Amino acid sequence: MPHFADRLEAAIQAKGAPICAGLDPRPDWVPQSFFDAAINAHGRTPQAVRAAVRAFCLEVLEVVAPFVPAVKPQAAFFEALGAGGWDDFFAICARARELGLLVIADVKRGDIGSTAEAYAQALFGRHEIKGIMIESAHVDCATINPYLGSDSVVPFIERARLNGAGLYVLARTSNPGSAEFQQLHLKPEGTLVDEVARRIDAWGSESIGECGYSDIGAVVGATHIDAAHHLRKLMPRTPFLVPGWGAQGGHVAAVRACFDEQGKGAIVNSSRGVMHAYAAGPLKDYGETHWREAVEQAVKTFREEIAQLAAEPEA
Repeated sequence: MPHFADRLEAAIQAKGAPICAGLDPRPDWVPQSFFDAAINAHGRTPQAVRAAVRAFCLEVLEVVAPFVPAVKPQAAFFEALGAGGWDDFFAICARARELGLLVIADVKRGDIGSTAEAYAQALFGRHEIKGIMIESAHVDCATINPYLGSDSVVPFIERARLNGAGLYVLARTSNPGSAEFQQLHLKPEGTLVDEVARRIDAWGSESIGECGYSDIGAVVGATHIDAAHHLRKLMPRTPFLVPGWGAQGGHVAAVRACFDEQGKGAIVNSSRGVMHAYAAGPLKDYGETHWREAVEQAVKTFREEIAQLAAEPEA
């Protein structure tokens, strides 16, 4: 299979913008019509909730697929639906692949030894137990947490590369509390996230695609301008996954700093601003009846904004 970074770059070029639609289905923001249909079919049961959320996500995929190269389903929102939520996560990933989209599993896993390997098996490829093949979610990439150290990361790297997939390692996240640990100063100089960045660059140096980027990326939030500039210098060959655009107040200058001089090397994510566009934000006047139109308008605007931003010279 072609190198992950090359596949991602080809998908970005095909869709015309380095953007990713996050799938974070909040039940309170799923249009009531999906619940009405699901309750009619399954009664007032947990199965009905799952069916409504799953149906909504599948339709969102159909709306955004012509405009985005990748989607990022957040596993927590599916796990919160109960025992069958992982089945729904698998189904969403499978449908996204059928639509030609790259799938970035937002799972933020992090553990050591055989546990890390088991997490990786659930995401990439297939594995055998007693002569029986077990399928994974077959994602193209996943987010992982590096704070248990290299032995928690290597099993993910090995299994991802075995299946032509990639990783995005948490570096400077977009949440307000991220500085509590990530910006801790180490002696003699630098911060904790600086050391993480150096490790990410080293892990990625072992596998560079023809596009000039590695298959090991970094999560760098759109809410920290200085950090984006600094981390791009520390990780020149590392593709960035950039959350925080839209609802989290991502800064234009921070997003542009995540790209290289040619406007490459990053993909920007918007979650609730796209999939829940009718429920919150500037398009909420569309209302439930026209939720599809709101999602389509949101993703088109998102694509235009980020394509223009990536193409501009950095200030």
